[in-house]
Amino acid sequence: MTETNDAWPELVVDSWQDTRDTVHMWTQIVGKVRMALAPPLNHWWGVTSYVDASGLTTSLMPYRDGGVEIRFDFLRHRLTIETTWGDAREMELRPRTVADFHDEFFAHLESLGVHVSIMGSPVEVDPAIPFSEDTLHASYDAEAMTRYWRSLVSAHRVFSAFRGGFRGKSSPSHFFWGAFDLAVTRFSGRPAAQHPGGVPNCPDWVMHEAYNEEVSSAGYWPGGASEGIFYSYAYPQPDGFDTAAVEPAQAYFDRDLGEFVLPYSAVREAVDGDALLREFLESTARIAADLAEWPDGQGRIEST
Repeated sequence: MTETNDAWPELVVDSWQDTRDTVHMWTQIVGKVRMALAPPLNHWWGVTSYVDASGLTTSLMPYRDGGVEIRFDFLRHRLTIETTWGDAREMELRPRTVADFHDEFFAHLESLGVHVSIMGSPVEVDPAIPFSEDTLHASYDAEAMTRYWRSLVSAHRVFSAFRGGFRGKSSPSHFFWGAFDLAVTRFSGRPAAQHPGGVPNCPDWVMHEAYNEEVSSAGYWPGGASEGIFYSYAYPQPDGFDTAAVEPAQAYFDRDLGEFVLPYSAVREAVDGDALLREFLESTARIAADLAEWPDGQGRIEST
């Protein structure tokens, strides 16, 4: 494979929004299975998916005396379910309703002897149509999903390097199916005031656990601009955060979102997209740490 700009493919949101919203619901169904099977981890790290060599994976989830792994393959456009007992099932990713996906998916789990129950409605969206009744979302543009996965691969590469440059507690680069975003989060090591909640169709206690410590968090979301955005925010937000000078020049503070934003298109069009994104991540993390006076060793930014 030759080195090309395919690392940051063009991805106009309007051209694949229906597919994005359908696959969002599919990832919520699979993500809720991970929530049911995997042991809980702080800040909901135990429910996320991970970017892999062809799409997104739950990683190995424990079940009885073995385990099961579920993967979205956005190259072959298949969902695979594999168990440690050597059994597997596969289903096609194609234009189909969320209800149809839900029913076939759970039929495959049952046939594998994996018996699991989930909350049957999505979170962080409004309206929250029960999965088994959702015939509204039914799109799948295979080419767009491959391009989106390639953008996730690149974002994951930069996020992982950014994570490795910090000595304090930090999350992996992981995919939150609630909001359909890839994120990486740094922690100051100090507790935070209780989050006010208020996220659509999501219990407040979910946000209380997610934000019970002081954070600087960054991510990639395929929305918010013509080709999506990279974002960065602090919780709690320190005084002066929203007016601080941020780099690179294409970044700005979005008052509706309450976050610093770097348009995906700016990264795609840059001579060195990785470097431009890394500059944004480092700049916003430094602003959060400096303004909130993070302790030495936690707030210190270690460039690599």
